[in-house]
Amino acid sequence: MKLNKLSYVALLVIIYACNAIGADQARKASIEIRFAQHRFVPTRVEVPAGVPLAIHVVNASRERIEFESFKLNREQVVEPGASIVVQLPALRAGTYDFYDDFHDDVPEGSIVAR
Repeated sequence: MKLNKLSYVALLVIIYACNAIGADQARKASIEIRFAQHRFVPTRVEVPAGVPLAIHVVNASRERIEFESFKLNREQVVEPGASIVVQLPALRAGTYDFYDDFHDDVPEGSIVAR
């Protein structure tokens, strides 16, 4: 099959776009935070700044929790034995606290973007 100039340019644009999408997916950071024995583990996580982030929150306890962070502008309930994924855009360098809004006695955690 022969391609004319316009078809060739369109094909190159499609290939470039697919590569850009793949590169963005490869640059996405992913972390897991577990809630067990009435605390988050780990309590401090370092991630690269400027990269989108997926936080997998696993509730390994028998109680309902709420993963909340004012700085990340996120709050989500996690049922006992369930997990959620919190998608975040690229974070600026800084520290972002999170906590369980249902239990005041659970120690806070932090995500540090560097």
